Amino acid sequence: MSALIKAAGQLPAGQIVFFRSFFAMLPILVFLAWRGDLLTAFHTTRPMSHVARGLVGVAAMGLSFFALTRLPLPEAITLNYAQPLLVVVMGALFLGEIVRAYRWSAVVVGLIGVCIVSWPQMTLFRAGPAMADQQMLGVIAALAGAAMSAGAMLLVRNLVHTEKTGTIVLWFSLTASVISLLTLPFGWDGLSATQSALLISAGICGGIAQLLMTEAYRHANVSTVAPFEYTSMILAIAVGYFAFGDIPTVHMLVGGTIVVAAGLFIIWREHQLGLKRGAARKVTPPQG
Repeated sequence: MSALIKAAGQLPAGQIVFFRSFFAMLPILVFLAWRGDLLTAFHTTRPMSHVARGLVGVAAMGLSFFALTRLPLPEAITLNYAQPLLVVVMGALFLGEIVRAYRWSAVVVGLIGVCIVSWPQMTLFRAGPAMADQQMLGVIAALAGAAMSAGAMLLVRNLVHTEKTGTIVLWFSLTASVISLLTLPFGWDGLSATQSALLISAGICGGIAQLLMTEAYRHANVSTVAPFEYTSMILAIAVGYFAFGDIPTVHMLVGGTIVVAAGLFIIWREHQLGLKRGAARKVTPPQG
């Protein structure tokens, strides 16, 4: 999906979000129809919560897609890995989750890795060519998108307690389509047939990815599935090199390795704490 969006060129972020969200509904609707859940998929008692999740999610996608069009593919993907680190921070700040020294240390180390990746593009305090300025904006957008994505993850955590997975996914795609369509008066670009095909394909790929990830989390623990998301860095390096001529830099490889290691440590730590909580529940005698 990211490669297709990057191949479409520097288009308005709202326009990309619309294609990504609207055409993502095609595979989602087919899947819901196959499961026999199509008629009940939109039913919800919390429409405003879905709208709030949509608003934050659209902002996250728009910023991430902007970064994709300004940065080499490996760097754009790697900077998005700041998300699990920021989820830990936001969980502590807004949900009152207890975060101990191990995970705070991993967050700090991971953010150091993010700084290493982004350092060559940080031209804010020195003069540089226009391309360098665009890359700096791309880095800022990527990190802001990761922060917004972390916020969206917290909203999803709240929704899953009462909503079906299909309902959450479909409401998000519909909300994102409507919100992004409102950016039309601010100037969308005319698309060639090739660009239209690329964006439609990106939307379909995004919808299929949402379904596959949802099913993966349905059949396995988060701590089992989440590390596989980091394989996208390997794919980004390969696709970036062969499709766009992006050669990974030393900063990207070193910083990316640090970010991935920190993220994997947080996932492992969450798994260990989950096992301890489960064991504690088993040995706690019933009250009364």
